[in-house]
Amino acid sequence: MNYGGIKGTIITADANDKINITENGVIITDSAGTIQGVFAHDALPPAYQNADIENFGSRIITTSFCDMHLHAPQYPMLGLGMDLPLMQWLYNYTFRTEAMFKDAGFAREVYSVLARELIARGTTHVCAFSSVHTDASLVLAEELERAGVYGYMGKVSMDRNTTDELLETTDNALKEERRFIEAMLSRFGGIRPIITPRFTPSCTDELMAGLGALGAEYVLRTQSHLSENFEEIAMVRSLCPDCERYYQTYEKAGLFGKNTVMAHCVHSDDIERAAMKAAGVWVAHCPNSNTNIYSGIAPVRRMMAEGLKIGLGSDIAGGDKLSMRHVACAAIRASKLRYYYADRAAEERFLEVGEAFSLASARPREFFGLSRGFATGEKLFAVVLDDSSHGPAIPLNAAERFERLIYSDDLHDIFAVYSGGIRRK
Repeated sequence: MNYGGIKGTIITADANDKINITENGVIITDSAGTIQGVFAHDALPPAYQNADIENFGSRIITTSFCDMHLHAPQYPMLGLGMDLPLMQWLYNYTFRTEAMFKDAGFAREVYSVLARELIARGTTHVCAFSSVHTDASLVLAEELERAGVYGYMGKVSMDRNTTDELLETTDNALKEERRFIEAMLSRFGGIRPIITPRFTPSCTDELMAGLGALGAEYVLRTQSHLSENFEEIAMVRSLCPDCERYYQTYEKAGLFGKNTVMAHCVHSDDIERAAMKAAGVWVAHCPNSNTNIYSGIAPVRRMMAEGLKIGLGSDIAGGDKLSMRHVACAAIRASKLRYYYADRAAEERFLEVGEAFSLASARPREFFGLSRGFATGEKLFAVVLDDSSHGPAIPLNAAERFERLIYSDDLHDIFAVYSGGIRRK
């Protein structure tokens, strides 16, 4: 057996979101990129003494990043419409941009760049929305897989309250969803289909029920939006008078269960959060988007204390940055503002760097079937961070260097990226 590996300062987050540091550490892999173990360099077992180890010196090796919520067809409109609230932003910018993805050639032009940019920023796993267009969605899957991005991607379904260019009939939406699912399952391995009703305002009860049935038939996960914005919540109450709370519009359709991802949850009350916890629903916290289109600040510290499953999302293009390091810092800043202006006793304390990193990497790895760290038997998904270009040389320990690298968010800091056991950058 031929073994390889990488050596450097290894940093991971544990089950308590605390940073663990192994200086002069080595991650040993086999020829397929499967992890065989993590060791101190001076304590390598005899079997690995002759392994072909790439030495990154004192550079930091950490688990790669996971983006739990992004809209791939919104990539061309990053930074646009940031002075508009959610519903106006959707109609003025988002829907007209997504309509352009009827052209599969245009989709490939955009998605090939997006996929490479994700890897360049150390993001190896995504939970992504496409548009209503099946063919363009399959192009997205091709480009993500080609770049080495893993995770889940869904064709969006909408049969009300959108523009004419994107409006589907209920029957055709379900027909195209089945075509999308079957193509995804037959053609791709690293990228899996996920049921994706855009959100309740744009999906009738009939469409939701049909999507729930397809999800059950193919045993698929679901992603959507929940309690993001006050106008959106009021719209849901008007459209769905039979549901006391927003989450019930998904629940009654069988779209609110284990490994469902609900983005935002900014205004979810105690009852809605308890329902999420009981069902095993994941929260995708999107701090950049929530502040850009002024939806609010989600009570992330409270959610963590309540035991909810949480990861971070870039939510491009409501969010204006693709980098999950930037999103992690945005989560810290948002939690500090909430802590300052809200009841400090209720909020306990704002997020710290290790916790924000965990939300951007370690915690959501579980959603994608991985452990929080570098576990034996799993493929290597890692980022090598280089801080050698940062300012004057002052003495810093590994934890301080890591903090600076999280906050710096310089693309040049990403020295190498491993995804699926293969070096992609």
